Amino acid sequence: MTDSTPPLHPLEREQLRTASTLVVTVNAPETFHDTVSDDINTLAHEGTVDSTPTLSFTSYDALMETLTPRVLDLIEAIRRDEPSSINDAARVVDRDVKNVHEELSRLARLGIVYFEEDGRKKRPVVWFDELVINLPFDTDTGKTATATP
Repeated sequence: MTDSTPPLHPLEREQLRTASTLVVTVNAPETFHDTVSDDINTLAHEGTVDSTPTLSFTSYDALMETLTPRVLDLIEAIRRDEPSSINDAARVVDRDVKNVHEELSRLARLGIVYFEEDGRKKRPVVWFDELVINLPFDTDTGKTATATP
């Protein structure tokens, strides 16, 4: 099985190790664009921005298709049991290795997990202690509802 997920730069890996929370949210593409543009401007002028790692989806459907109960179980099992390989992760959740590999590859492309390579083995790593899902229902007033799985 091959994986096209690019390896993390050592500084990126170290930055992820120091983060403890991943915020997941749903934003319209224009809202996401505006937020990123504001952060770039702030970074250019002040040299720093809020560094809370955030993963934004463009719709509730996309969020729910990605973070299914099965995926959340896999993420939790990897965080809890620290499997030494993808095969070991599949054993921990009692699932087919090919399906777990595909799921982990997708999660790695999203930045939810990363792989530490040891020869031919790839150990999946969940770098956060907490996953916070922030669902904005009324984007005009900024009110949000928060749920933590």
